Amino acid sequence: MGPDRQEPPPRSAEGRALLSVVVPCFDEEAVIGEAHRRLAAALGTLPGGMDFELVYVDDGSRDATPRLLREIQQADRRVRLVVLSRNFGQDLAITAGLEHAAGDAVVLIDADLQDPPEVIPEMVERWRQGVAVAYGQRTEREGESRFKLWTAAAFYRLIARVSEVSIPRNTGNFRLMDRAVVEAFLSMPESARFVRGMVTWTGFRQEPVPFRRAARFAGDTKWPLRHMIRLGLDAVLSFSDLPLRLLTWFGAAALAASLAGAGLLLALRPVGGAAATVVVAAVFLGGVQLLVAGVLGEYLGRIYREVRRRPLYLVAERLGFATEGGPGRRPPSGGAPRRAPAA
Repeated sequence: MGPDRQEPPPRSAEGRALLSVVVPCFDEEAVIGEAHRRLAAALGTLPGGMDFELVYVDDGSRDATPRLLREIQQADRRVRLVVLSRNFGQDLAITAGLEHAAGDAVVLIDADLQDPPEVIPEMVERWRQGVAVAYGQRTEREGESRFKLWTAAAFYRLIARVSEVSIPRNTGNFRLMDRAVVEAFLSMPESARFVRGMVTWTGFRQEPVPFRRAARFAGDTKWPLRHMIRLGLDAVLSFSDLPLRLLTWFGAAALAASLAGAGLLLALRPVGGAAATVVVAAVFLGGVQLLVAGVLGEYLGRIYREVRRRPLYLVAERLGFATEGGPGRRPPSGGAPRRAPAA
């Protein structure tokens, strides 16, 4: 999969539980300082004096984000930094963070502060009560347009209808996962990764933690319409073969319609309309064939990407780990590399 997870600095002498917080970052120079301040403040209130580490993953940022993260890491020994060699996308940046996280439980949260860090202690409480996944569920979505709200609702309705797993509505990647869930997630070798679907697929005990989603603190959204469409395709094609089954039914319906049309032509024998009917039928069947080829191409493209067995991501720099190495590798077995034992 990705690189071997690196050994973190020694844990406390008391042997307290460790919480890792994975924060993927892409062009977040306007918000990263405030995000770190609020994360550190919220994690300072963890129940039972739980230790924590912050694993920032820079996903090929083009602005000052890497420099600011290096400064944060130098000032705070609880911070780990993974800098990827280029932009690989949020789901792969999350995978990189999970592979470098050493915690008994791991929280995923974006850097834009729309998901409030102050909810993390409640997630930890749920985990202490035996919940394996405590996922944030949005009760309100502040500062988002009607179009964004409508497309989000349509996305969740679509996934609920076609997916082989029941993905909760109004959720993102903001969640806490037990170490067993993290290991199960990292054992999945696919390169087209839809994190919330993969976590749901693992099963285990999963419960919602409701919260109000805030407007973005600063900077621009990293989710334009084309990225949302790509996410929808990944969700549908990764967790359902319904498009293939629909094509079978669509092809059967097209064949039935063509046979019925041919029979009608033979019965009515229209004068002068035969040529136009043939053209319409040819255009219709050509469109069906192109649709079939497009859907099959999507699935074949995914198969091609998987059989190439390229690394999911490459690491340019690591800071804050006991061992700071070069670029990672995908293990030959396709599974997740085991975590190095604590010192």
